[in-house]
Amino acid sequence: MSSVTCQMSISLDGFVAGPNQSLENPIGEGGMRLHQWMFETASWKGQHGEAGGARSADSDVVEELLEGNGAYIMGRKMFGGGDGQWDETWTGWWGDEPPYHTPVFVLSHHARKPLSMRGGTTFNFVTEGIESALTQARSAAGDKDVAIAGGASAVQQYLAAGLLDELYLHIVPVILGTGERLLEGVGDPTLEPVKVIASPAVTHVEYRIVRPHRR
Repeated sequence: MSSVTCQMSISLDGFVAGPNQSLENPIGEGGMRLHQWMFETASWKGQHGEAGGARSADSDVVEELLEGNGAYIMGRKMFGGGDGQWDETWTGWWGDEPPYHTPVFVLSHHARKPLSMRGGTTFNFVTEGIESALTQARSAAGDKDVAIAGGASAVQQYLAAGLLDELYLHIVPVILGTGERLLEGVGDPTLEPVKVIASPAVTHVEYRIVRPHRR
């Protein structure tokens, strides 16, 4: 069976988004600092049709970010568009061609028809909960991995339910002080480090989640 994975950039004090998140500032005040390491790599720039950028260990990590994933799951807040009934003119933050190029399953309390985008991304809106979303994502992914793309609430739910196999944290030497924490309300999972890659900008730590009985 394929693995269920998650990759997140996180501050030293445990936040994955800053305070005062909004449609205009979806990752909150100061939240963009958590991703600056990625934007400056040659891999990121190349993926977005730009020249330059640093060729480094961080660039190699970015190169691997989307490899091996056959489907994604994300929370409604990450997809965006506000709360309540859907404004169906909202098609996400990513423009006409989102970066996923696979099926994406969006956790929601409100039904919406699937949304097909350029480049092979189809957003499917799931109202039956996290296990239903995972079943559908596994079916779509085949023998490839299912990635929990975020935000924090979605990751917390899968981790607390014992449904996450791997957590890859990109730890940025930034103190946000407040905002949205990642590891709250997740119980006491056993995290086994399996890989560490360090650079001046960020430390990448991959954890395997160990549990007596996998679901």
